[in-house]
Amino acid sequence: MYYQWKESVLILSCRIQTRAGTDEFAEVVDDCLKIRIKAAPVDGDANQQLIRFLSRQFKVPQKRIQIVSGANNRRKRISIEQPGYLPPALGIKEH
Repeated sequence: MYYQWKESVLILSCRIQTRAGTDEFAEVVDDCLKIRIKAAPVDGDANQQLIRFLSRQFKVPQKRIQIVSGANNRRKRISIEQPGYLPPALGIKEH
């Protein structure tokens, strides 16, 4: 399972593909949600773009999204506090 709930916090296990044509959710591979991000992994640009993308998708302020682990890796664990919306395509169940 690529996600888990810890009370009102959603934790995502992700694999990030940088320098993509568009920002988008891809597929689930090896219990990780693959996310494509346009930005390059330079000076934290991809991480910032990832947070902006997730903020829009889950309808939360950027300050409620944190990279818990893997800030310098393709594989990351990301926490989203009290998501305002769960994108249906992801199949995430309410806690």
